[in-house]
Amino acid sequence: MSVNQKLEKVQTGEKRRQAAALQKRFSLRGLYLLAAFGLYMTDQMTKAWAARTLRFTADRVIVRKFLDFIYTQNNGIAFGQLQEGGAFMRWFFVILAIAAAIAVFYYFLKTPSNDDRVLGACALLLAGIVGNLTDRLRLGYVIDFIVLHAGEYHWPTFNVADASITIGALLLALDLLFSRKRSVVRSP
Repeated sequence: MSVNQKLEKVQTGEKRRQAAALQKRFSLRGLYLLAAFGLYMTDQMTKAWAARTLRFTADRVIVRKFLDFIYTQNNGIAFGQLQEGGAFMRWFFVILAIAAAIAVFYYFLKTPSNDDRVLGACALLLAGIVGNLTDRLRLGYVIDFIVLHAGEYHWPTFNVADASITIGALLLALDLLFSRKRSVVRSP
């Protein structure tokens, strides 16, 4: 076997390893995106249930003094802020959500495939952002229906997408915090 043939064989083997690594990287991402889609569908189904069941009936107490289901229409942003503004604010929030989804998806693609915490956080964020974006595009508002409270203190009404966004953002914040601590510890 000539030197050129040996070199070609090594290069072919390296290309195969790179292709296998790339395939593995995208197949794992596919699983995260599949999970995000499942969470998105759960969000949409629970909102449809809330619109059908809670809109014209009495509120439902699930766990007394802790968890209620109450149908609300949120025209604003998180926790009911910025409710006024009409069509301008609706489309502003739509554009903002599209930009956020694109940014998160880009970050998702750039994250190493072995970084499960960040990939999971991005999947949670994508599911939540797209879930609320779907409501805003389809209805002009976001359906919220979950109310947590401790006695008389009520957490603002939210939905599955909001919970997904909150958990995803918390995971990203924890990753940022711990990755900084690791880099500080590694520094001389």
